[in-house]
Amino acid sequence: MDFGFGAAEREFRAGARDWLAAHLVGPYAEAVGVGGPGSEHQGVAARRAWERELGRGGWIGLGWEADAGAYGQQRASLTQQVVWAEEYARVRAPGRVGHIGENLLAPTLIAYGSQEQRDRFLPGIARGEELWCQGYSEPGAGSDLAGVRTTAVRETAAVRETAAVREREGAAGRTGYRVTGQKIWTSLAQDADWCFVLARTEAGSRRHHGLSFLLVRMDQPGRIEVRPIRQMSGTSEFNEVFFDGALAEEVIGGEGNGWTVAMGLLALERGVSTLVQQIGFAAELERVVRDHLRAAGGTAAAADPVLRDRLVRQWAELRTMRWNALRTLGGTADTGAPSVAKLLWGGWHKRLGELAVAVRGAEASAGLRDWAPGAPYEEGLDEAQRLFLFTRADTIYGGSDEIQRNIIAERVLGLPKEPRRFS
Repeated sequence: MDFGFGAAEREFRAGARDWLAAHLVGPYAEAVGVGGPGSEHQGVAARRAWERELGRGGWIGLGWEADAGAYGQQRASLTQQVVWAEEYARVRAPGRVGHIGENLLAPTLIAYGSQEQRDRFLPGIARGEELWCQGYSEPGAGSDLAGVRTTAVRETAAVRETAAVREREGAAGRTGYRVTGQKIWTSLAQDADWCFVLARTEAGSRRHHGLSFLLVRMDQPGRIEVRPIRQMSGTSEFNEVFFDGALAEEVIGGEGNGWTVAMGLLALERGVSTLVQQIGFAAELERVVRDHLRAAGGTAAAADPVLRDRLVRQWAELRTMRWNALRTLGGTADTGAPSVAKLLWGGWHKRLGELAVAVRGAEASAGLRDWAPGAPYEEGLDEAQRLFLFTRADTIYGGSDEIQRNIIAERVLGLPKEPRRFS
């Protein structure tokens, strides 16, 4: 693909800059640089309001494969989507709280959902009014997603216990599911309106058989409980979610086809959003470089040569990841591409966290040694130390490095499968 920026992209960039300058004011300006991975607990109210502002401007769903303007969004080419992401990062606009709905759930609905389902859910996402979280991982099924144990049992609206639920359904006799089980590492569950849940709808089924992709409203008192998970960095952006007969209102892609839908979503997660993620990485790297130069007296020549070499390697690897992400955004038949992307950015970001502490020297290392894990986020840690602690998980969540290497070995290279402990 040609990812050059021509006249159309320059015009689009000018429009994006003008809009951001005109709207990133008042309470939104106070949320500049707030939120994102490791800081999701910050400024949630302002960021939710900003999400609605983005929706009013038509900036949500730029790349959705749907009729132009069908849900109030602008339409943009791949290069224009890159331009928007660059401009958004340039002004350090508030960390998005609608990422999961816009970039994961919406494209999945467009690919696998019915027209009725798209018309029901996409407008709320496009307006920035409904937030989503992802119910995939469980205590015994993280990287090995096919091991999920959460169950869902069919139920018709006629036997549901409250008139309020039936009225909200809007159709007597409509089939739903009762979901029971536990999900873990659920980002933004404490603020989400909806959750898409991978659950076992066929009793006695095993592995990737008998799974369904369900949509569950989070506001079900007594049926859903969200418990924050305190991380060693002191934040609680991840959660445990317990379902006790919670109502799932929709199944996407048909009952029993959940594995296909779930894998399709993961391909979207590691394709579309990877480039945007890297723009944030570039800003973090720039701050680490500034710290290094400050420690060296402001000149690159005086900087420690070993650390300088590590910084150059980080920069070069980030550029490589950028071009790889652009290549895969254009479409690829390489089934290992999502796993390669995850291996690249997970290891890169973890090394950046280590480098951020290294350039600060003994003071930063001593601060980490003396700090009590799980202490409040705002106490005792600077930005470099928080980056170090948060990035320890990068090679684990979203599919561990070991799992990604297995996928590449088995599905791309055709190597024998690893022995399984289950039957």
